[in-house]
Amino acid sequence: MFGIAEAKMTKMKTSFYFPLALAVGGMLFYHLSQKSIPKEINPFYAMIIAYAAGIVVLTICALALSDNKSFISSVKESNWAVIVVGVAAACIELGFLLAYRSGWRISVAAVATNVAVTLMLVPIGIVIFKDHLSLRNILGLMFCVLGLILVVRE
Repeated sequence: MFGIAEAKMTKMKTSFYFPLALAVGGMLFYHLSQKSIPKEINPFYAMIIAYAAGIVVLTICALALSDNKSFISSVKESNWAVIVVGVAAACIELGFLLAYRSGWRISVAAVATNVAVTLMLVPIGIVIFKDHLSLRNILGLMFCVLGLILVVRE
C-alpha cells in the first residue's frame, strides 16, 4: 500500500515541477540565443524565423502528445487570451532582442524584467485572482525590489 501512495506522490511532484523545469530550461536557452542573434539581421525577420521554428516544434508535440482534440476544435474553444498571449510573446521577444542590441547585459536584463513584472503581478494577483501573500512572501518581494535596485544600478 505504501508503494502505491509513494508512486502517486512521485508522479504529482514530477508533474508539478516538470513545467517549471521546462520553463527554466527554455528561458536559459532563450536568453543565450537572443543574445547571440546577429545584429545585422532584421529583428522582425529574426523573430518570424524563431516563431516558425517554434511552430514546427509545437506542431510535432501536438501531433505526438495531444489528446483527441483537433486544431480546428481548439481554435473554436480559444478566447481573447490566446491572441493576447501571442501578441505579448511577440513583444517580449522583440523587447529582449532590442534590449540586448542596445547594450543590456544578459546577466541584468532577464532579472530586471522578471522582478519588474513580478512587482506588477502581485497587486493584480491579490485583487483579481484573490492570491494571498504571507509575511515571508512580502519579505521576499522586498528583497526582490532591493535586488532590482542593486542589479540595475551601475
